[in-house]
Amino acid sequence: MTDAQPARVSYTLWQMIVYMLRLGSLGFGGPIALVGYMHRDLVEQRGWITEADYKEGLALAQLAPGPLAAQLGIYMGYVHYRLLGATLAGLAFVLPSFFMVVALGWAYMRFGGLSWMQAVFYGVGAAVIGIIAISARKLTIKSIGKDKLLWAIYLLLASVTIVTESEVAWLFIAAGVLVWLVRAPPKGLVKGGGLHAIGMAQLPAAPGIWGVVDVSQLTQIGIFFAEAGAFVFGSGLAIVPFLYGGVVTEHHWLTDRQFVDAVAVAMITPGPVVITVGFIGYLIAGFPGAAVAAMATFIPCYLFTVIPAPYFKKYGKLPGVLAFVDGITAAAIGAITGSVIVIAKRSIMDIPTALIAVAAMVLLWKFKKLPEPVVVATAAVAGLLIYPLRTAASLTG
Repeated sequence: MTDAQPARVSYTLWQMIVYMLRLGSLGFGGPIALVGYMHRDLVEQRGWITEADYKEGLALAQLAPGPLAAQLGIYMGYVHYRLLGATLAGLAFVLPSFFMVVALGWAYMRFGGLSWMQAVFYGVGAAVIGIIAISARKLTIKSIGKDKLLWAIYLLLASVTIVTESEVAWLFIAAGVLVWLVRAPPKGLVKGGGLHAIGMAQLPAAPGIWGVVDVSQLTQIGIFFAEAGAFVFGSGLAIVPFLYGGVVTEHHWLTDRQFVDAVAVAMITPGPVVITVGFIGYLIAGFPGAAVAAMATFIPCYLFTVIPAPYFKKYGKLPGVLAFVDGITAAAIGAITGSVIVIAKRSIMDIPTALIAVAAMVLLWKFKKLPEPVVVATAAVAGLLIYPLRTAASLTG
């Protein structure tokens, strides 16, 4: 155990590790759903993490570059068990899905393509919309409440996300500053130095230090994916355009079809969406490529979480910081809600997928304790049954 562990903790580090292993193994739905699961399980049901600590973690995950769900998972481990907890929780969250995508990468290379995956993704992609919509609703009710200022920020970010189909990082910070200025005078925050310290702690190094040429393929993979982990803000889905530009357009490591399959792998496997980097790395250079790509992507997000975390813990109870966190949280949840629409436009393509999405929402609404993996598995079977009929109909038509 490391420094300054609080005296009263209602769970052990091992229990947190087991939870993260389970979430990484069974947590479908991408970053939006995963942050919702953590709130439901760790805050509402088990009471391991307080609402304030969760909101701090969510705000930090939105402020810092890197994948949202992975950073929040790392912070959940940090809350009571500091650096050791952050490290082990992060590894437990990421490793299950990493090994899954490596296994799928092996199958992809051995058997040539993943034609069956299109059928699975057809059903699962639609069900995921239902899962993340329910998660977004719960987060909205819990964190926004009836606060008019937070609702205005929430709706603005949801609208911007829907229109631009991306997450605008500076708007998160602007939302935090706005609520801080409205609710609390700057004096409290300036006195503590918290915001300045947090902002400085997460500034990434200049990209010029990675401007290396004529290096081995593994080194190129490491450099590229480290940039992806260090300079892409927002949820795991935000990394997809960056990856496409480098993997397909710049380096020509994968074809368009292979890249689309890689994204599909990320969506039908549990855990963080960003773990698609493991699949991509495997297609490029086998297991070494997968390992290098995954480590290079997740190490920056780990550092950008644990380095500023002490400042959040030390200054997080100041009125100015609380207001700042509330603004960031409202912006984050608004962006999450908006991204439900963005993802739905890609996943709901006809009447059957719309019905699957609605069925998933109704089931999760009516049966509160229904495990999401059951919904995902059922949707996968539905996809395998319906998609071939749809394809055959389109060919005959």
